[in-house]
Amino acid sequence: MPRFVLALIAALSLAATARAETILLKPDRVFTAEDKVAHPGWSVLVEGERIKAVGPNLVAPAGARVVTLPGTTLIPGLIDLHSHLFLHPYNETLWDDQVLKEPLAYRTARAVAQAKATLDAGFTTLRDLGTEGAGDADTGLKRAIDEGIIPGPRLAIANRAIVAAGAYGPARKAYALEDLPQGAQEVSGVDQAVEAVRRQAAAGADWIKIYADYRVGPDGSARATFSQAELDAMVAAAHDLGRPVAVHAATDEGMRRSALAGVQTIEHGYSGTEATFKLMAAKGVAYVPTLTASESTSTYFQHYVAGQTPPTPAMQAAAKAFKLARSVGVTIASGSDVGVFRHGDNARELEWMVRLGMTAPEALIAATATDAKVLDKPIGRIAPGLLADLVAVRGDPTADVAAIRQVVLVMKGGQMVKAP
Repeated sequence: MPRFVLALIAALSLAATARAETILLKPDRVFTAEDKVAHPGWSVLVEGERIKAVGPNLVAPAGARVVTLPGTTLIPGLIDLHSHLFLHPYNETLWDDQVLKEPLAYRTARAVAQAKATLDAGFTTLRDLGTEGAGDADTGLKRAIDEGIIPGPRLAIANRAIVAAGAYGPARKAYALEDLPQGAQEVSGVDQAVEAVRRQAAAGADWIKIYADYRVGPDGSARATFSQAELDAMVAAAHDLGRPVAVHAATDEGMRRSALAGVQTIEHGYSGTEATFKLMAAKGVAYVPTLTASESTSTYFQHYVAGQTPPTPAMQAAAKAFKLARSVGVTIASGSDVGVFRHGDNARELEWMVRLGMTAPEALIAATATDAKVLDKPIGRIAPGLLADLVAVRGDPTADVAAIRQVVLVMKGGQMVKAP
């Protein structure tokens, strides 16, 4: 056998041995996301990439590494279901300028750094909902993370979002050039819409992202942009290809049409009515409220100052929708629209959820077990057999959710990516 083949086999064997390390984590308490309690005195045993055992009085097997984490709570790796790694805050660079003026290599380099910041903050999984003019760069970013070339959360990606022709940006009426690069793929009619779904799937999309409405009214108001037939066809095509669908919908009509079409999640939903939220609950459509996005854009463009000025109308609408969705039993998942604000600051979404009525354990479950169920991945809880995505934070986040900002340790798939 050639020498280089033997060397490769040896290297793979060493890598497999490293992955199979057994580690006993001993924090002060463990929040499993199976219930709403932080269990004092519990430990977690990790073997390879999976959780082997969790509970009190665990004993380290021979040869296991013991990591003692005094003063901490161990929680499942956090998940953000609405992120944009190829964007950065609009108070640094406006969205139009990012799409039109920032070269792809520059945006990708930023995305690499932003992925690391996210992982270091304890978010071990992201659903990235559109590259916003960066083409298919998310497929390369995901591959580099999966192959261990760069650090970052595990990604579920959408490639280019799908928008109705003339309904996204940069808006042509704002520029002298008619043929402007766009932040998403434009389509018109059922045939083009279905073709775009197939194109995203072929390029590596795990999810299909659709804009069901946008600010296209004569007065700049948000209006539904896809017909029911177009939405139905896109969702059917996506499901035929085994891809779930996430829909941007801020208007009630966009939300209603999307729910009828059978999408998996609706993002934003700021103008949702009780009837539409009840429809979502009946059809099992999860709601991702992106509360931090409203706060951020209100800060940048509407002079909102936290703790000093009253919430803007946009923030009030987001809060009303969140409370209404809860009251009628809609599944509420956690997704922040990070990229609109600073990567690594994803915890703000959980703090908003608590501010608007969730308990801290409920918010933690939304950002772990609930999000994992939406993604249909073996993560989001601390239970035997699941992937060992684990985060130790200082203090007790079930008492004060802000404790998730005090990250001491991050483990992803059994690999220690941030250690005390």
